[in-house]
Amino acid sequence: MKRRSLVSVLHGLVIGLGFAAMIGGFVVIALNYRPYRVPTDSMSPTVLSGDTVLARTVNGGAVGRGDIVIFRDPQWGDQTMVKRVVAVGGDTVACCDSKLRLLVNGKPIDEPYVETSAMPGADFKTIVPVGRLFLLGDFRANSLDSRAHLDVASGTVPATDVTARVEATVWPYARFAVTKRTVAFDGLGAPLAARPGPVGPAMYAMAGGAGVVVLASAAGGIVSLARRLGRRSG
Repeated sequence: MKRRSLVSVLHGLVIGLGFAAMIGGFVVIALNYRPYRVPTDSMSPTVLSGDTVLARTVNGGAVGRGDIVIFRDPQWGDQTMVKRVVAVGGDTVACCDSKLRLLVNGKPIDEPYVETSAMPGADFKTIVPVGRLFLLGDFRANSLDSRAHLDVASGTVPATDVTARVEATVWPYARFAVTKRTVAFDGLGAPLAARPGPVGPAMYAMAGGAGVVVLASAAGGIVSLARRLGRRSG
């Protein structure tokens, strides 16, 4: 009898821990992140049209070069958009060097995440005003970004327009991935691209906790069935 009681206690403890992990992960996500469905392929191949991403709520002063951000600006159609920050206030950004790479403060930037290594379109050179950001899509040949708005504030948007930073792709499930921090702009100094927050551990806690609950519940059902069958055969 005592053995059965101990097994029941352990079983309940495992299920409780699973629920705690699942709920804890959910709370972390709910408090820090918002889902956003990507409407176009302008950030391909990093995120694709139809992907659902989780974006951590931040203000524009907390983002750095290389961060993927969610923003909304009246000059860009007043629609919620997702682009990559490539230059911040005080930077000089230009296109391009002999290998058609983006230049920031005269330094060519190797960007392994872009659709192609070349920068299509006309050459440009501009200084980013203080408090503003220069934003490009990773699919440079298919992105209406700062290059298309050079006649308005040098193609920049106020940093205050940024509402969140993309830190994970969560749907479709096959594309689940925590966004990797790029080091492409590290040679320029601060502000650097941010490391992802707690989204990865929280997602794994949710999934792991749910798995533990399901497996523990199934195991408990099998044990109960075995006991009943044992009593009948006895």
